[in-house]
Amino acid sequence: MGNINFLNNFNEDLRNIEPHLSINHFKEYSELNSLIEIEIIPVKNQSGNFINIPDKEDEIYFHIYFNNNVEEIKRNYLNENENIEKIKIVIDPQIKSFYKLFSECKIVKSINFIKFDRNNIYSMSHMFSGCSSLKELNITNFNTDSVTDMSYMFNKCLLLKDLNITNFNTNNVINMSFMFNECESLKELDFLSFNTENVTDMSYMFHACTSLKELNLSYLNTSNVKDMSYMFRLCSSLKDLNVSNFNTNNVTNMSFMFSWCSSLKELNVTNFNTSNVIYMDGIFDGCELLKELNVSNFNTNNVINMKYMFACCSSLKELDVSNFNTNNVTNMFFMFKGCSSLKDLDITNFDTKKVDNMSYMFYKCSKELTSKIRAQNNGIREEAFATPVFDEQKI
Repeated sequence: MGNINFLNNFNEDLRNIEPHLSINHFKEYSELNSLIEIEIIPVKNQSGNFINIPDKEDEIYFHIYFNNNVEEIKRNYLNENENIEKIKIVIDPQIKSFYKLFSECKIVKSINFIKFDRNNIYSMSHMFSGCSSLKELNITNFNTDSVTDMSYMFNKCLLLKDLNITNFNTNNVINMSFMFNECESLKELDFLSFNTENVTDMSYMFHACTSLKELNLSYLNTSNVKDMSYMFRLCSSLKDLNVSNFNTNNVTNMSFMFSWCSSLKELNVTNFNTSNVIYMDGIFDGCELLKELNVSNFNTNNVINMKYMFACCSSLKELDVSNFNTNNVTNMFFMFKGCSSLKDLDITNFDTKKVDNMSYMFYKCSKELTSKIRAQNNGIREEAFATPVFDEQKI
């Protein structure tokens, strides 16, 4: 009965006690509750946040110890002159969201989740976002059963080379946008255990993961995804990408989806259903090693933007866009810019009545190709063949 009474009164009593908490009482409490224990190693001789405590009323649920000394404090900031090697943090069950828990904590180089025994965390959005000094992250015992939002979770973890997410339960996750955005040191990711059947947003998910060389996503269920914009943009080392099983029935935005995947030599998008896609601008922009690209089955009935769509695809030798419906397209700016290997292109069926901007559409294309395009009766205006007078790097 004593332990039960202690638990019933713990939260009320804790509000009235001194900052120093009896270690014996705390051990008793932790043995009877599902706590999360974290060990943090900070970067030496730097100052800044090592954790974010969301609201003042929640501060009592974050118990912080420096170098294994029993000293609960209310601050979450280290000063440059503090010689602290390790920080232990205990989070009790009242905390149900890890939103921005370590966001922008730039002085943290190692985070180890020692204990994670409960399943009531519903958000991990921005959890490690901006941890630009983080080199080690142990989340192998994470319980993500109730998590619905993983957006920006590892965003801009610039130094993280390894990340084990094989034990993640993603059954309830809806949002994975920006999840690994700018994780530029990550060399591999294993998604074989991921269930993504409820995910609706994958925009910027792998954006600028410049060290990834291969990515097996053949098992991902994308049937409910609506936004895939910038999903793989700037994955410049990616040599192998299997998206042949992607279900894109509900996708409306594919803007810059594969933009500057400059090491890709093959890309199979023949099974893509694009009937609901509105934005295709820049989808293959900068895929400069692709020699073949089959988009003959693309349904473009609802597309309004095709700017940069095939820009800088300098190795493409042929491209079949003869079935493209461009009735609703308003922008074709730089659409085929730099397709220097293309010798022929049938755009006789292009309807350009609604196109407001077709400037520099064939800039840096061969004279042979532009001559053939000019000969076609397709409504292409002279601006499409013009050379820009501005610095294209600023576009």
